[in-house]
Amino acid sequence: MSWPVFVINMAKNTTRMELASKELGLLGIPFTRFEAVDGRALSPEEVARVYDPIANLTRARHPMVGPEIGCYLSHLAIWEKIAAGDAEGAIILEDDFTCDDDLAEVLDAVAQDHGDWDILKLFSARKGQKLLDARPFSAGREVAVPYKVPNTTLGYAIRRDSAARIARDVLPVSRPIDEDHKHFWEMGLRIALVSPPPLAFGEQSAETGTITAARHHKSKQPIGAALRHGWRSLRFRIRYLCNLHWHRFVRKAR
Repeated sequence: MSWPVFVINMAKNTTRMELASKELGLLGIPFTRFEAVDGRALSPEEVARVYDPIANLTRARHPMVGPEIGCYLSHLAIWEKIAAGDAEGAIILEDDFTCDDDLAEVLDAVAQDHGDWDILKLFSARKGQKLLDARPFSAGREVAVPYKVPNTTLGYAIRRDSAARIARDVLPVSRPIDEDHKHFWEMGLRIALVSPPPLAFGEQSAETGTITAARHHKSKQPIGAALRHGWRSLRFRIRYLCNLHWHRFVRKAR
């Protein structure tokens, strides 16, 4: 039996929800709409409770903006719901996806898979990426460990026990959710990928605005601050790649 499917959506983003509903409806996939947390509407006190700006200085390439915090809290709320439910896992989709015609078969295969993963990504924009430990999955697709965990959380499956463990330990957040996934070793996450992925980006415009737009607005700064941010980003990139190579090769070989 397939796992429950949740679609994260803000009430104002009606076009996105209509398109997502149509996509899943045509494939006969039942789903539950999940009200997204609006990070722009969080009070300073609420932000202080869930976001650690000091840790952000050393763990991320830039300060988090409101929509990024809201996005993380939305996923966290679903993890808590999954952890309290009866299903062995669930599928989480953000509302700006489009999908292949065999998505229902892929989701059936997800629920029946006993592979060694906590999170199974259903989307990656990276072409020709390096994959490890590939094995057959559903027709024409395989499951593998991506050497670099893909950006974005457009769609993924998560096991119930994994959702419970992550939800318990994640607050306060200090970087975007997909960056936490990319640093899988810090939370002991086993992240796999369906390849080729059954999801792609669909309608990305939104009445509430997007994270990318908020990031661009935030990035306007004097030349001195821009140079400091550039140096911070470079240090973050070097540290990330060193840790990634260590955990993929050196540590695994020991």
